[in-house]
Amino acid sequence: MSSAQFFNYPGTETNAEQYHYSQAVKIGNTVRTSGQGGWDEKGNVEPDLERQIGLTFDNILKALKAVDSRLSLDDVYAIRSYHLDVDTSFNIMTTQFREQFPNHRPIWTCIQIGKLGLEGMQVEIEVEASIPV
Repeated sequence: MSSAQFFNYPGTETNAEQYHYSQAVKIGNTVRTSGQGGWDEKGNVEPDLERQIGLTFDNILKALKAVDSRLSLDDVYAIRSYHLDVDTSFNIMTTQFREQFPNHRPIWTCIQIGKLGLEGMQVEIEVEASIPV
């Protein structure tokens, strides 16, 4: 079995140090991200839900590319999303899926919860991807 390798992307080093976690892990040819949110390079969370979800996908891609520059959203096969209000965010998420994954449909688990890790976050998304051989 391959040993785990951990990765962060630029702009997330402070959280990595302060909270002692990584943005992505690689085990063999599988990559998993930690929960990504709609924050900018300075860590500010976007208040507009639609833009927040768009930024979240940008951050997912940054986390994947920190592991392997060949990775793209085309390599994502599983998604877990956590929502403060599924009724408000569900249609925005599915619209983003159609835009971000035009050629395939990853499996998806969608969960409503009471609170997320950073103030202002309305959605948090984890993904799993397979590194191209």
